[in-house]
Amino acid sequence: MRTIGEIKTEILVRAGANTSAGFYSDTILDNWIDDAHKWVAGRKKWPATEGRSSTTFASLSTNKDSYLQGQYPEGWKPDSIRRLSIDGKKVEKKDFYKFAEYLEDNSSAQDRIFTDRFRYYYVNPNIDVSGSVVVWGQYTPATLDATDTDATTVFSDGLEDLNEAIVEKSLSYASKREKDKNGSQLHEQNALAIIKEAWDDITNEQFQYQEIGGDGMFERFDVVEGGFRDDIIKRDRF
Repeated sequence: MRTIGEIKTEILVRAGANTSAGFYSDTILDNWIDDAHKWVAGRKKWPATEGRSSTTFASLSTNKDSYLQGQYPEGWKPDSIRRLSIDGKKVEKKDFYKFAEYLEDNSSAQDRIFTDRFRYYYVNPNIDVSGSVVVWGQYTPATLDATDTDATTVFSDGLEDLNEAIVEKSLSYASKREKDKNGSQLHEQNALAIIKEAWDDITNEQFQYQEIGGDGMFERFDVVEGGFRDDIIKRDRF
């Protein structure tokens, strides 16, 4: 299943109904599919809902705490920015309270750091940069135009199995409307099982990712001589 039309047909077939019935009008069905789409998208941090957005550094404003403040892109999940760069250079993310305490104790510090809290992100105002601010994070899909039967979901290219979860969640709404509590719970459990299987596949694949070396995170420390091993044992030092 790739298209809204295919998803809609599958729901009607499994429910043994058609859109001429009052319970399954096009409007009701369209709303169920849109709600289910957002529900499935919100369960995990799917690769399909990763986004990139950019703005100008000049668009940041100074808030009452003297931080440079930017607003999250529309439709993005709160606290979901994973990476931020300004003028092509990385700015490191810090915990909000640690960020605030550090700048309070070091008011002139020029560290390239930022933090976020709910719908805003904050940048150290002392860094001397300009240009574009680029953020990467997680967004919630926009409302589907379920009247367009040729439209696709955010999962249709690469994560098509999750369209099955959309069908099951929509059937959960249908069962709930028909006062079938057990049926509603069963369909939702089916949707959750599909989501878990898809997420397990993704995490198993991502487990193969390798860390990029050279960042000093895992340098070996010489407990006898002191210092890092690579600093002590150097080639051609004699």
